[in-house]
Amino acid sequence: MNTKLTLRLDDELIRAAKVHSEKSGRSVSKLVADFFALIDAQDRPPNTEPTPRVRSLVGALKGATVDEDDYRRHLEEKHS
Repeated sequence: MNTKLTLRLDDELIRAAKVHSEKSGRSVSKLVADFFALIDAQDRPPNTEPTPRVRSLVGALKGATVDEDDYRRHLEEKHS
């Protein structure tokens, strides 16, 4: 069931929401509903069971000798 909700917001915030709505192809109502759903999801206890993909990665780097500096060097080389 959908229920009408009236919000009082700053004019500039409403303008920005409408611009974002146009760019994203979603109504302002859908944007607000998605935001409220996100708030609700954050209030729920997290799912502590890892997904199958994450489980398949457990131990993949066991014994690896790379560190954060190695990764930074890799990124620098990749993007230079």
